[in-house]
Amino acid sequence: MRASRLVSLLLLLQTRGRMTAGQLASELEVSTRTIHRDVEALSESGVPIYAERGPHGGVQLVDGYRTRLTGMTAEEAEALFLSGVPGPAAELGLGTVMAAAQLKVLAALPGELRARASRLVERFHLDAAGWFQRGEAVDQLPAIAQAVWEGRRLRIGYDRGDRVVERVVDPLGVVLKGGVWYLVGRVDDQVRTYRVSRAVSAKVIDEAFERPVGFDLAAYWSESIAAYEREAERADVLVRIRPERAGELAEILGGEALASAHRLPEPDPDGWTRFRLRIRWPREAPGRLLQLGGDLEVLGPPEVRERVAALARAALDRHNTRGQATE
Repeated sequence: MRASRLVSLLLLLQTRGRMTAGQLASELEVSTRTIHRDVEALSESGVPIYAERGPHGGVQLVDGYRTRLTGMTAEEAEALFLSGVPGPAAELGLGTVMAAAQLKVLAALPGELRARASRLVERFHLDAAGWFQRGEAVDQLPAIAQAVWEGRRLRIGYDRGDRVVERVVDPLGVVLKGGVWYLVGRVDDQVRTYRVSRAVSAKVIDEAFERPVGFDLAAYWSESIAAYEREAERADVLVRIRPERAGELAEILGGEALASAHRLPEPDPDGWTRFRLRIRWPREAPGRLLQLGGDLEVLGPPEVRERVAALARAALDRHNTRGQATE
């Protein structure tokens, strides 16, 4: 606690210049006697700090003295400030902590790096969520983050869709992926992943746990994502599409589908382009392909073509019915 106060005192003097012991005491919520002891401790540690008595006196640093973040490059300073995503930090309950930490680092930077870091904050902003996506409700995230940080067990109520189940979890970490928060935890000696928005309750248990030896959160996440993608259902779909709209396949089916697409050489009577696409989650593909309307035709397999036709007929019937009802 005292070490943190000494750093805060030093940064206050560095950013504001001379201050009275009373002003410092008020800022740091301690007594003036404590301030005098802290000044003495800083002086004994080699910091060029001194106090002057009298109506114009006060505590100050020797002119030109600044703390330094030894070895920090301009690129490292910029990366540090660019990493501060305000939305996720606030969801974790760390918004004010991150802001305070950045201010302290900013005060400690040399003038040139401080200017560059300030420009970065002014000119770049990170928004982790996708377009037209409202953030999920993550009311239990602060409690989950607390359990992760303190290494204490967690009791959660988890909505599985059909029912809510209770689990006692050893929380190993939290991950933000595409604007969605996930809890990585150990249950019954198995490491599992839970979507935080589906946690209806979370209570930190006053019981510590031992992390698995050698557990690496980043490595686990990379491996689990790779396994999920490997195991995803796939199907080959043959389509013909108006050439000028072929680029939209990446938006509808994902960049990987278009990147791995095989363009077929056979001629088309309308001059359209034919592709053999390798599609993940083929059950969802018909609805997505309908977004291209009459500028795309599914040639096979038959079940995908029939599903596209069925969806199109259902939409047409629905619109015709509504149109007749309003006449």
